Amino acid sequence: MSVQTSPPPADVTPAPAPFLDVRDLRVHFPTEDGIVKSVDGVSFTLEKGRTLGIVGESGSGKSVTSLALLGLHKGTRARVSGEIRLEGRELVALPEAEMRELRGRTVSMIFQDPLSALHPFFTVGAQIAEAYRVHHKVSKKEARERAVEMLKRVGIPQPERRVRDYPHQFSGGMRQRAMIAMSLVCDPALLIADEPTTALDVTVQAQILDLIRDLQEEFGSAVVIITHDLGVVSDVADDILVMYGGRRIEYGTTREVLKQPQHPYAWGLLQSMPHLTGDVGERLNPIPGTPPSLINLPDGCSFNPRCAYKGWVPEGRCTVERPELRLVSGSVGHLAACHLTDAAKREVRGGAGPDERGAAAARAAQ
Repeated sequence: MSVQTSPPPADVTPAPAPFLDVRDLRVHFPTEDGIVKSVDGVSFTLEKGRTLGIVGESGSGKSVTSLALLGLHKGTRARVSGEIRLEGRELVALPEAEMRELRGRTVSMIFQDPLSALHPFFTVGAQIAEAYRVHHKVSKKEARERAVEMLKRVGIPQPERRVRDYPHQFSGGMRQRAMIAMSLVCDPALLIADEPTTALDVTVQAQILDLIRDLQEEFGSAVVIITHDLGVVSDVADDILVMYGGRRIEYGTTREVLKQPQHPYAWGLLQSMPHLTGDVGERLNPIPGTPPSLINLPDGCSFNPRCAYKGWVPEGRCTVERPELRLVSGSVGHLAACHLTDAAKREVRGGAGPDERGAAAARAAQ
């Protein structure tokens, strides 16, 4: 007997594709010692007008992920696989000539160190104007006027004069503003900021973050911000992706990840940084150990050598079985890769005074 199925209603249309859709991205580097798995199966989505914060220690794969979005691994020994779709266009297999057309115009990046990213032999205005002329058929005069306009928009005083200055004549914060001006000169739809506040004092950091947020609202761009500082993402990000050992270990909205973190690594990141609302005398708890080798990751959960709670999981699963990213119970899109049960996580976090967390950690270490 055949089973007949009725066709779907004619008015039902598929959901639109995300603006940025990254699926199973892998970036591996062959070396004499073995394969360095810098990024190993990372997936996420991002819509226009929203900000994704990618968080992790040095060596977690954050910056390699951002360079892959720009196609900057092309022509190197890197082995890149998976999918990166920007407005439906697949970028991983895109020829370099076509990718070059997208860089700066559709996708742009604020690099970590503006002093090394800006050329010391050319004025700041000339470098911004050149970035504009690469993608627009305009005269040198029009490009210079655009450079002055962008310097003004990022809050650099006397832009008509400063446009003729060289990078060494700018302070650290002003150089970062100039880098932001260059990144946004072509109104890109996707802006990637790699540690944009590194080596800046706290006041300038706040100004740079406010500037990125204001310009995002003005341009309507999607933003990916790379950082190790949870304070930065708490201020600007809508969603957070926590990476460790080249892999995703937690993913969700900023509120979910910061208020209800589900992975011991995320707990460690939060407990190792000071809080403005916390007790002044509360001790910080740094994460013990060092990040793993990306050539020879530990079996099971890659965080298990540093985890104080692996003893809470029966049969040593943390050391033999790699946890899959699963939906956190009671949430809509909060994902975490951890073998701990919900009951164990509640006991560890407890409602969560520092004394209780410390007692839980002591029990786990026994």
